[in-house]
Amino acid sequence: MLKISKQGEVLKVEGTLGGAWVSELQRTIRRFLDEHGRATLDLSSVVFVDRAGAELLLALRSDSRVEIGSVSAFVAEMLKGGAA
Repeated sequence: MLKISKQGEVLKVEGTLGGAWVSELQRTIRRFLDEHGRATLDLSSVVFVDRAGAELLLALRSDSRVEIGSVSAFVAEMLKGGAA
């Protein structure tokens, strides 16, 4: 399960980023960017990311409109290694 909440200009993502939740996060970010032009992601409560989720996060990391703010240790290691 994945929970996405807006906290000001931050999208807080909690839970497991995998399966159908990957496309849900992608849609939410797209809508947020359409409305605000920029997005900051708080991934500090993400406990697991599957391959599709990792690919999304790596793509978002290279998007100049998206800032990946706080991250969990799991996500930090995944992004550091660039592994999917």
